[in-house]
Amino acid sequence: MKYNKLGNTNLDVSSLGLGTMTYGQQNSNSESFELMDYAYEKGINFFDTAEMYPIYPKAETFGKSEEIIGNWIKTNKKRDKIILASKIASNHPKGIGATELSWIRKGGKNLRFDKENILKAIDGSLTRLKTDYIDLYQLHWPERSVGMFGQLDFHYNSNDSWTSFEDILENLQKLIKSGKVRYIGLSNETPWGILKFLKIAEEKSLPRVMSVQNCYSLVNRVFDIANLEVAIREKCGLLAYSPLAGGRLSGKYMNNYKPGNSRYTLWPKRFSRHHTKRGEIAIEKYAKLAQKYNIAPSTFANAFVINRPFVTSSIIGATSITQLKENIDCLSVNFTKEMHDQIEDIHLSDPNPCV
Repeated sequence: MKYNKLGNTNLDVSSLGLGTMTYGQQNSNSESFELMDYAYEKGINFFDTAEMYPIYPKAETFGKSEEIIGNWIKTNKKRDKIILASKIASNHPKGIGATELSWIRKGGKNLRFDKENILKAIDGSLTRLKTDYIDLYQLHWPERSVGMFGQLDFHYNSNDSWTSFEDILENLQKLIKSGKVRYIGLSNETPWGILKFLKIAEEKSLPRVMSVQNCYSLVNRVFDIANLEVAIREKCGLLAYSPLAGGRLSGKYMNNYKPGNSRYTLWPKRFSRHHTKRGEIAIEKYAKLAQKYNIAPSTFANAFVINRPFVTSSIIGATSITQLKENIDCLSVNFTKEMHDQIEDIHLSDPNPCV
């Protein structure tokens, strides 16, 4: 396992992080334990979750992922051996899928990054996670209206309002001073948002964001366009989520195959941003390229992501040990310039087909 510094901290984060959004929905408590045990044994020390997990979010399963991780921490007594990250949900003007998360702190427009919400959210997460602190606390998505989750265009809204960045950082500073949080990060954020947070933090002596967790894969490299330079120059590295485009880059959905207990089988109309005609063409090309090097498609796709110089950690998800092993195998891939150049040829023929 390779390790990278989280922002400008002294924390060494494994280059592969363990995503947990299936825990409590697609994975039972015992299955989740098995996945966490295996990941830890292989050197993964970065576990990522969120208060609203598992996905797809609903009231009956709210917080289950954090609860399962908490059970694992209590049972294995490895809290000081892992770097634990979670996220606070907020309102978003365009909504999150078909829900406004009405079961989380009254939901909808009541979900803000204000003092009341942040205090309630952190205490809820700490209780479920059975820990006194979270190493990296992330804003799951901006309150303001920005393009994300497949909607990339920015549409200016003069009536848009959100908790000021300074207030957000002051609220988070209270959590850090109380010992409940060590460091803070962003997620689904834009270059303007990242730089604004960094600027205010510097000017007002407020906590500095150490990372940004955005989508990144062979078929979604939007991060390269502008965020890449920010991540490198500002030491605010990428925590890449969906490095397999929701599992599609594993090749398991090719030729319209519908494997059981997989997200596109369970929720065929969800996550449509990963499932496009252009994307399927690109995925087939990448699968053939992986086959050329006798590498599993998922292993190849993950190897590409962890070899990007601005990536702090790539967050891998798996519902089985077999999937998790294939993902972790990317560490043994000798990622060559030839591979990179052939990936670029495919990418440039039709950039970002799954955004």
